[in-house]
Amino acid sequence: MRRAAQGLVLAVLLAGCSSSPAPEPAPPPPPTTPTAPPAIALPPAPPRGVNEEPKDQCGLKEARAFVGKPRTSLPAPVDPSRWRVACTTCPVTMDYRADRLNILFNADTGVVQEVKCG
Repeated sequence: MRRAAQGLVLAVLLAGCSSSPAPEPAPPPPPTTPTAPPAIALPPAPPRGVNEEPKDQCGLKEARAFVGKPRTSLPAPVDPSRWRVACTTCPVTMDYRADRLNILFNADTGVVQEVKCG
C-alpha cells in the first residue's frame, strides 16, 4: 500500500509539473479591401442644334477633294504641325488633335483613300 501511495503522490507531482498548452495566438485581422476613389462627374456636353454641323477645325471640307487622287497632288510643302500624311498601314501616334488633318493613302498605289481630323 505504501507503494501505491508513493505512486499516487508521484503521479500528482508529475501532473503538476506538466505544462499546460500555451494559448493559441489570435488570428490576424482580415485584410482590408481598398476602395475606389469617388467618381468625377464630367460637365454635360453643350446642346447642339438638330441641323448644326460640328466645327471644321482641321480643314476637312476642302481636303475631301484629295480622296481618290495621288498623294503627289497634295500641295507642297506640307505643314507637319497641321497635316499628317501617312499610308493606311503605317504606324502613327494615337494622340488626338482636332486641328490636325490626317491624309491617309494606299502604300501600294499612292492614292489618297481617307481624310479625317485628329
